[in-house]
Amino acid sequence: MDPRLRNPIPTLFVDTQFVSPYALSAFVALTEKRVEFELQRVDLTAQQNQQPPFQQLSLTARVPTLDYDGFSLSESSAIVEFVEEEFAPPRYRSVFPADRRHRARARQLQAWLRSDLMALRAERPTTVFFATEPAPPLTSDGKDAAGKLLRVAASLLRDGSQDLFGAWSIADTDLAVMLNRLVAGGDRVPEAVRVYVGRQWERPSMQKWRELVRL
Repeated sequence: MDPRLRNPIPTLFVDTQFVSPYALSAFVALTEKRVEFELQRVDLTAQQNQQPPFQQLSLTARVPTLDYDGFSLSESSAIVEFVEEEFAPPRYRSVFPADRRHRARARQLQAWLRSDLMALRAERPTTVFFATEPAPPLTSDGKDAAGKLLRVAASLLRDGSQDLFGAWSIADTDLAVMLNRLVAGGDRVPEAVRVYVGRQWERPSMQKWRELVRL
């Protein structure tokens, strides 16, 4: 696609196999808002993201990248923030909590999930969601990361909460995806976590993504 062309319908560039948790987050945000958008696949194994025209379109040459009306943006957190403002309530539903402090906590959680827990991400990649064989045991570093994640989840999901802030937000999707690395990997997790992940994973927007997965 020529990056100089103005695109009247948002186009979301995602990985060919649909296993990027960050592309998933952007996809869910657009889907939950019921924004009409197109999908374009980028073959990361063939380093298509490092070749023109994608490299000209995406500032960081990564997926997800959103192209809309002459403006392109990469990095999932930035995309979700842009989508929230560009397709704003009340015409479109919000993907963030209504309460200001809850919004701040949601953004804190999103930032943390994208910048920490490296060992868990390495040992439980998102392909584990669709694997047919049990995942290998976590290493010491993996267990430490898993413990940290479960501690944070326990502090936020009190009293059997079905959503983080009383109603669904994009932070629920991001947290559930990270927690599902453990659930799908066969690791021991509290039942409340398993129920929470199952609830989030069954949302229609998540189901639409799952239908696209190609492994």
